[in-house]
Amino acid sequence: MTRLVLASASPARRQVLRSAGIEPIVRVSDVDEDAVAAALPPASAASVVVVELAKAKAATVAATIPELAADCVVVGCDSMLLIDGVLQGKPHTPEVARARWGAMAGRSADLLTGHCVLRLRDGRIHGEAAECSSTTVHFAKPEPDELDAYIATGEPLAVAGAFTLDGLGGWFVDRIEGDPSSVIGIGLPLLRRLLADVGVGITQLWGDPAR
Repeated sequence: MTRLVLASASPARRQVLRSAGIEPIVRVSDVDEDAVAAALPPASAASVVVVELAKAKAATVAATIPELAADCVVVGCDSMLLIDGVLQGKPHTPEVARARWGAMAGRSADLLTGHCVLRLRDGRIHGEAAECSSTTVHFAKPEPDELDAYIATGEPLAVAGAFTLDGLGGWFVDRIEGDPSSVIGIGLPLLRRLLADVGVGITQLWGDPAR
């Protein structure tokens, strides 16, 4: 049986897959994202940055799962918000989260998610496919007390762009143009195409039991 290994600690990505019929095996990559991004050429496009981060995560995990390498796919993802030409990752602190919301409230920005799929057979990588999805997010203008309360929950500190679509942050998103699952962190339409590129149909992965 082909197993899907998710190279991410994100509970949101795991839940997207579970809701779509796949129980992934979760392995956290612990990739130094800042170091990977810093090693890229300075003029690298935003889409290239998120794809390279996704590739690094998938490759790191693929090298650490000999017990699964007989037949599996490893999926790495990385999401960042592109606003005013600058990529924004996780804010980590309330101060940064507040500044991010000051810049994006009442405006639109593009949520970019890099995806990388590695096909492992008999302990070797037999296929690789990678691409970026882009979804435009139109943000509302939270009232000051609403923003204070949202930041106080801690949710926006640990997510790309300081918001979620599937959590408390969804109250402050007016609409999106594109794939909602990609905004959550893993785009099902794109993932389906990438899996097909490495010779795996999604129905092969449905009903995968947790281990």
